[in-house]
Amino acid sequence: MALRSALHWQLPALKYSTTCWRKPQRGLHRNIIEALQAAAGSENVSTTTAVREQHGKDESYHRCKPPDAVVWPQNVEQVSRMARICFENNVPIVPFGTSTGLEGGILAMKGGVCFDLTKMDKIVELNTVDFDVTVEPGVTRKGLNDYLRGSGLWFPVDPGADASLCGMAATSASGTNAVRYGTMRENVINLEVVLADGRIMYTAGQQRRFRKTSAGYNLTNLFVGSEGTLGIITKTTLRLYGIPEAMVSAVCSFPTVKAATDCTVQILQCGIPIARIEFLDDVMMDAFNKYSKLSYTVSSTLFLEFHGTEKGVEEQIEAAEEIVKMNSGSEFAWAKDQETRNKLWQARHSAWYAARALYPGYEGYSTDVCVPLSKLPEIIVATKEDLVRSNLAGPIVGHVGDGNFHCLMFVNPESEDEGRRMKEFTDRLARRALAMHGTCTGEHGIGVGKRHLLTEEIGAVGMQVMREIKAALDPKDIMNPGKVV
Repeated sequence: MALRSALHWQLPALKYSTTCWRKPQRGLHRNIIEALQAAAGSENVSTTTAVREQHGKDESYHRCKPPDAVVWPQNVEQVSRMARICFENNVPIVPFGTSTGLEGGILAMKGGVCFDLTKMDKIVELNTVDFDVTVEPGVTRKGLNDYLRGSGLWFPVDPGADASLCGMAATSASGTNAVRYGTMRENVINLEVVLADGRIMYTAGQQRRFRKTSAGYNLTNLFVGSEGTLGIITKTTLRLYGIPEAMVSAVCSFPTVKAATDCTVQILQCGIPIARIEFLDDVMMDAFNKYSKLSYTVSSTLFLEFHGTEKGVEEQIEAAEEIVKMNSGSEFAWAKDQETRNKLWQARHSAWYAARALYPGYEGYSTDVCVPLSKLPEIIVATKEDLVRSNLAGPIVGHVGDGNFHCLMFVNPESEDEGRRMKEFTDRLARRALAMHGTCTGEHGIGVGKRHLLTEEIGAVGMQVMREIKAALDPKDIMNPGKVV
């Protein structure tokens, strides 16, 4: 006989505070907690306020919404048993990795149980000859590449944060290397998923790790980017790549935003196999220099990286330098040895924290869009102008080789007017991207903040199909409710 369902108080609409909303704690029925403890051990179940609040907030501006309980499963069998308990009692499930998301994906909108998967941290199988690896959700991007050191292989998808690889699959993450190596969508071979009712499935078949297939529906890509709304990813099999013989990074500045973005488009049009090409505007470069104690020119700037053989990299650099000069770019500032390259890219990955340091006491919000490459110069110029008109503080940084860029905005948490202007600006930015045949998010995901924009992007029929898929896999709507659809 099913245990009694949990009851939860409704929360009011949230604005821009990141503090946790202290609701009266009704919690879960004692029998549910005891059932979870029996499944995972009492030491792996917590209902304390501090732990719950720690699991109710990510890096986004959305206010903390804590779950009613947090569990730490040790293996897929425990995940399955606890999911079944939640299913039988209509208790929401929120998967949790490293909480580095930017759209409120881990907020417990309806309370429930947070499944913290960080203790499932095994690298299950490495196949160096076949260029693939299978990992559990507690394995992070940096952790995997540390493990691969000495094998001649690496996993290049790099969103900046040291995120969980299964979490990266759940959000379809990408990052600075995507222009050359693709996003998570192109690099996930197979997934082990626990469905809402506790069943365990393999999206490409158990232990399958082929390089290509035309067998049946593409279930793997159905779950990549599903943001925990269809199931809990408990293993992922990933493509690996050989470490290039040569890697060289370079920085060059431009007199205008348009010159830098035009240069990006031309480099790609010429077929130069660039590994990374990142844009930082003048505001971002000022923050970058101050935070990382560097001294680059404060103007529109491109960070580039070239991978290949020694000869191949020389040819790429020669071709890129010619295009940079055609667009009035500066001479390249080089980062050739590994230590200098690592310092450069670590500084680039610290862009969010560098920008926050410019605006102490302000709340930050990062939004992203992605457009066809031909539209990139137009939308970045228009966005810079819109920021000025809106009287908002917001540097721009982007993975422009994919047509994807981020606007990092900072507002006074005490100012409702600034919060309103920020929301209006982000909606205009997303709709500008949609009008240019782009998407409202290239890599952050939909979460709770962009659901209305997804409807505009996909259309009524597409949204209805998504809801039907969700209802088929999660008929009780317990998987991360209030997100995406």
